[in-house]
Amino acid sequence: MKKKIAVFTTGWGSEILSRFLSGMTDALKEDQADIFLFLCYPTFLDTPAIKQGEMNIFNLPDLHDFDGAVIFASGLDYQDKIDEIVSRANEAGIPIILQGTKREGISSVGSDNYQAMKDLCKHVREEHGVKTISFFAGTKDSHDSGLRLDAVRDYLKENNCEEDLVEVFYTNWENSIAANHVSEMCSSGEALPDVFICANDGLAMTVCVALTENGYEVPRDALITGVDYIDDSKVFDPSIASVDQCFREMGAAAVELWKEQLAGDEGGRTEMIPCKFIPGESCNCYSFRNSDQVRRRMGRDAYSKRAMTTYFERKLNVIDSTVLSCLTYLELKENLHNLLVQNHDYEGNSFHVLLEPNFGLSIYDTRIKLSTENYSRKMDVVYSSEDGKIFSGEVFDTNDLIPGYDPEGDNHLYVFLPVHEAESTYGYLIFRDCIEKVENHFLLTYYTRMALALEKFRHALTLDHINKRLLDLMGKDPLTHVNNRMAFEDKEKFLQSQINSDPEMQFGIAMFDVNNLKMINDSLGHEAGDAYLLRACHLICQVFKHSPVYRIGGDEFVAVLTGEDYENRDERMKTINDSMSTYSAEMPLPSDYVSIACGLAVYDKNTDAAVTDVAKRADDKMYKDKAEKKGTKTV
Repeated sequence: MKKKIAVFTTGWGSEILSRFLSGMTDALKEDQADIFLFLCYPTFLDTPAIKQGEMNIFNLPDLHDFDGAVIFASGLDYQDKIDEIVSRANEAGIPIILQGTKREGISSVGSDNYQAMKDLCKHVREEHGVKTISFFAGTKDSHDSGLRLDAVRDYLKENNCEEDLVEVFYTNWENSIAANHVSEMCSSGEALPDVFICANDGLAMTVCVALTENGYEVPRDALITGVDYIDDSKVFDPSIASVDQCFREMGAAAVELWKEQLAGDEGGRTEMIPCKFIPGESCNCYSFRNSDQVRRRMGRDAYSKRAMTTYFERKLNVIDSTVLSCLTYLELKENLHNLLVQNHDYEGNSFHVLLEPNFGLSIYDTRIKLSTENYSRKMDVVYSSEDGKIFSGEVFDTNDLIPGYDPEGDNHLYVFLPVHEAESTYGYLIFRDCIEKVENHFLLTYYTRMALALEKFRHALTLDHINKRLLDLMGKDPLTHVNNRMAFEDKEKFLQSQINSDPEMQFGIAMFDVNNLKMINDSLGHEAGDAYLLRACHLICQVFKHSPVYRIGGDEFVAVLTGEDYENRDERMKTINDSMSTYSAEMPLPSDYVSIACGLAVYDKNTDAAVTDVAKRADDKMYKDKAEKKGTKTV
């Protein structure tokens, strides 16, 4: 059986993440192990609700079912989340490997940013004679960003010129914040620093664009350096002088640390991968690498990428129109399933769309809330294909994560993505063996468009349902003034949502059928029949005074028992039977005559998958009781 390694991160550093995953994949070729990547795309500018909805995907796996966990902190700069995942891995007793950050007693892998950054400082000062430095950092608690800043400070201290670091500006890894700061700097008229040292290549390119927009030229007016040596920075004009952190090698090293712990090592060891500074045009070096050759190669690839993007956008538009044209949740599941069966070229032969069971129920009852901090124990399977084999079931145990998963065979990379609206969880998507789709942000575009289409669908149907509900006079039966059938159907949906979330909940369903109504209607008229129904309803409500009662048919009632009525259900059933008249099939009947057939069933988590299972059992008992009271036998 294959081992399972859980990897947690965000997808914003897509290129460095793809290199790291490639390194892990290569290092596992001689082993039997799958990688489960739990991926999301929160930003520091997002609302707390959106961040929660994104990072809820980290709560999906039960780490007791895994053989190891890896946190790629170069993409996950949320220290509380890192601590939370580390705690879960320790509780599960599995090896945990950190990349790009450190915790006491935890094995980690990193790159020697420190020495490479000192080499960068030495290069720009000795080769280009720069003095003043502006450092564009990430966040204040980022380990990698802080290490790079420490290297700059230490180099200047060693050379007795600490005052040359004229500014440290924290961008929170947001390019827009960096661009605004550069524009403010330019408009103020203050002198530019000799060099902008940026904590990653994205910030470096952003600073370069902002300077150009304000009338400055790089490298003539200021030098710029970055970190990561990503492809975009190589073909950028000017190509960005950068530090290659060797993420592929880090991925391989993470696997080796994991293997050591599986073999009995206690952990806590740190493996540092050497980095190297690579000069470029942005630091006024034009002879260290052939940037034009890389640009020509990417220019040649641009046509095919543009064509693929066009077809991809068409596919997303078809998904939008398919989802938004549906009038019910069942229609949505059927139509989206059929669409993906017919065409899944972009998704591949192993792709899964799983939705929360309460997603559909919440459309019809606004009291039903979607999960915000976890996933339900069961998921609705909208579409599921593993190696081209379509999953036949309609529901799936969430603990198993992947329908049709094969614990044997070739190694695979599975990517899990959240589908949500703000903090409300809709479900999740799974792609397989798709490192290139991580790198080119295919997955980001796909799951955000899918979530947006589902959000529009849900809100449109919810509004339509509310409008229809207004026509039902608040769900009351006009004769007895108890709840009516539609109200009971809503109650069933609400109960279903509760057992989806909490299988330990307790409730019972009591079914009632009023005997002799037809005989009274035929003999005394419908007014007498109505009075008889009111007496019967009054008795039911008096006995089950703590439970909602519904009239679901002409002579049929139902009560949903919880709390005190549930705890004392047998006593209550005895009370109602003792309070009614002896059954008679002959007229005249006493003026206070009431005869009701009764049946009670309670929810059993081991046998009942749905509320309807309980109701059916109560109905069967009620008909058996009716036959016994009439003195006849049931078939």
